[in-house]
Amino acid sequence: MQELLVVKIGGNIIDDEKQLNSFLSDFAAITTPKILVHGGGKLATQLSEQLGIKTNMVNGRRITDMETLRVVTMTYAGWINKSIVAKLQSLQCNAIGLSGADAQLIPAVKRPVIDIDYGFVGDISEDTVNTSFASMLLNNNITPVIAPISYSNNGELLNVNADTVASVIAIALSKTFKTTLLFGFEKAGVLKDVNDNNSVIHEINTQNAEALKADGSISAGMLPKIDNAFNALIKGVNQVYIAHASFIKPIAENKKGYGTRITC
Repeated sequence: MQELLVVKIGGNIIDDEKQLNSFLSDFAAITTPKILVHGGGKLATQLSEQLGIKTNMVNGRRITDMETLRVVTMTYAGWINKSIVAKLQSLQCNAIGLSGADAQLIPAVKRPVIDIDYGFVGDISEDTVNTSFASMLLNNNITPVIAPISYSNNGELLNVNADTVASVIAIALSKTFKTTLLFGFEKAGVLKDVNDNNSVIHEINTQNAEALKADGSISAGMLPKIDNAFNALIKGVNQVYIAHASFIKPIAENKKGYGTRITC
């Protein structure tokens, strides 16, 4: 099977021009098929504050009312997505900017209200990913750059967790590609002490994950990353890492000792 690298980057990399440009240069240089999924939560939060829109987060996930939906759509699927695509083009990486709503790439279902009303937030499944379209792009040396906005059958735009988007598309394509999934962010990996970048936990598995949640090593925005990482492995993804975005090259080359590797 041909190798595929699916990478997700978040707002702290996107908002740091030096780190983003360095990452995109390394990403563009990778010759195997690749997909980039991006968030942008920090910029969306800043814009919300400027517009007087309150930001509400629960367990690392954004509550999305209609005003917030407009902000995240403009931010994620607009400015951030097209800025990344433009930079990749300048690096001779032929990229196409997409959201989950384009070409029925990743349909979503509006999250039902159980204990929490998340608003216009979507849940997605690997079973509904348009893998034929994604594969067509990859097989023609076009790199998808995906924003975490999707749509429902009712024609609603929905905000989707970017970690989940990366996990779901990696799972869906693992049936035809040998897939590595990297959650790239600004830390060296999952840290035992969030203030010590040298306290990397080099492996997290199903045996130690619960203890790390209990002692606070895994909390807030790291929770959906870990959950999505385990789900991806269980459903066919070959390798999953949580690491600094700058580690993309050695991870793509299957070198050991970089960041946190998730195993079952």
